[in-house]
Amino acid sequence: MNVATYTDARVSVIAAAIGEPARARMLYCLIDGRARTSTELAVVAEVSPSTASVHLNRLKTTNLVRVLVQGKHRYYSLHGEDVASVLEGLSVLAGATPSTFVPSAPDRLRVARTCYDHIAGTIGVSLHDRFKALGWLSIDSSSDDSYDLTRDGTRAFESLGIDVPASRMLRRRFACGCLDWSERKFHMGGAIGAAFLGIAFKKKWLVQELDSRALNVTSVGRREFRTRFGLHL
Repeated sequence: MNVATYTDARVSVIAAAIGEPARARMLYCLIDGRARTSTELAVVAEVSPSTASVHLNRLKTTNLVRVLVQGKHRYYSLHGEDVASVLEGLSVLAGATPSTFVPSAPDRLRVARTCYDHIAGTIGVSLHDRFKALGWLSIDSSSDDSYDLTRDGTRAFESLGIDVPASRMLRRRFACGCLDWSERKFHMGGAIGAAFLGIAFKKKWLVQELDSRALNVTSVGRREFRTRFGLHL
């Protein structure tokens, strides 16, 4: 097959997928990097849930979105930074400004909470992003949401008192992104995420509210998050 012809055909298919108004609204809704359910995207696109499913399947087939199954829910997000870059370029041509995501979670749960045995909420997402920015995490080739620790990351986590080799031996994912239900971005999950929360409790950086998943950052925690990770909470 002629490479140029194949490329032209692929461009045409992708352009057609983006060009339908309902699908375009879904895509621009996802451009903020947060994942959403098909029900939420149906509201954004102003279509029925069944029609939204058809549209999302088309977007998934053309590698414009991907789906993450978490419990009973299916969350859709853009298929990567390349898709976001294309959409941003088109928005410049069109002069459009995509709407922003407005979380509905209670403030105290949105800021920080436990998600099973790791940190979720705004602080959890910020830590995840900071670990990546510091070069402590590398993407595992098996999945976009699976990580490994770099040499710097291993040293950093061990300096906190985390037994990295022991964490690797556990019968669970070692390090992974866990989709945050309030922020709709990844926070740090897996054995390393659990170990970090354990250290945060041990060092009194975080304390958990009674009868709640909400976490409170202590004055010590604020100082340590700032000096160790560059996070101003």
